[in-house]
Amino acid sequence: MITPPLFDNKEENTNEELTRHWPEPPQVLLNRLLHKVESVMLGKQEMIRQTLIALLAGGHVLLEDVPGVGKTMLAGAFARTVGGEFKRIQFTSDMMPADVVGGLVLEPRTNELVYRPGPIMANVVLADEINRASPRTQSALLEAMEERSVTIEGKTRRLPVPFMLIATQNPLSFEGTNGLPEAQLDRFMIRLSIGYPGAEFERKMLEQYADGKRVEPHRLRPVLAVQEWLQMQAEARQGHVHPALFRYMVDVADATRRSSDVVLGLSPRALRDWLRAAQASAYLEGRRYVIPDDLLATSEAVLSHRLGLRGSAGFAGRSAAGLIRQVIRETPMPKEAAAGPLKGKWK
Repeated sequence: MITPPLFDNKEENTNEELTRHWPEPPQVLLNRLLHKVESVMLGKQEMIRQTLIALLAGGHVLLEDVPGVGKTMLAGAFARTVGGEFKRIQFTSDMMPADVVGGLVLEPRTNELVYRPGPIMANVVLADEINRASPRTQSALLEAMEERSVTIEGKTRRLPVPFMLIATQNPLSFEGTNGLPEAQLDRFMIRLSIGYPGAEFERKMLEQYADGKRVEPHRLRPVLAVQEWLQMQAEARQGHVHPALFRYMVDVADATRRSSDVVLGLSPRALRDWLRAAQASAYLEGRRYVIPDDLLATSEAVLSHRLGLRGSAGFAGRSAAGLIRQVIRETPMPKEAAAGPLKGKWK
């Protein structure tokens, strides 16, 4: 049985002390998970890594791209490898909120109203083509994504722990799609665009199909147990962050709020998610401390979808991702944060 870690930041906690309860280093398990998912999603190592960062950070993932590039396959592969209960919701235009969160039904034997759980009651939920549902149905996910609970007829019910939502959506230019509300977009820790595979990986995929050796997501076996998943999340959040990096993050957020191209800047929730993602990135690398590269590597995936650009910026060819890259490039990193180890905390 894996013992839960203590939430402290004592300097004497070394890597060995924090991992002594693991039968093998957690990074070995995480690399094993990465390789399993990579066997399904060829040539998409960075997308897989960013999704794993969200899993370690306790966040949700939005996969946005054209049909057929593997959004559902990536989500399904992760759902199969992390263990726990997995459920899928296929969103359609006629879906109602009760189809997601569940509702009260009449029990014939007792003639009483009882709660019938919806598919949101699982550890990993795949919300497929989420932007095909109406705004009313999409809003049913708001409480679940942030508070990890649902409220039915005035009674609040907790979701399983841990909980992760992986959603896919088609571009808004496609027929039958509805834009996600800003409040819901802000609840996704990371948004990723998979893109088309390279020619080499596409040929390899076709060879696997031709030879009957293609690995499908439903054939993958769990790599992590639920308790291991929870402990990794807890340990990742203990990663030390130097105060200078906090100042840098706030400066980046302030720059987006003052930009003439932006009508909706980064929220405090965005900074919280950026912090958690950077800590998870460090944990994935086997470090117990965050370095500037962790912030830089996660900035675009965590921050860009939360910006609201003015119409004039769109007409000028500006994009939210491009603006984030510009702000990151122009915001000076504090010298003490970029200098290296400080006061024995950075190793």
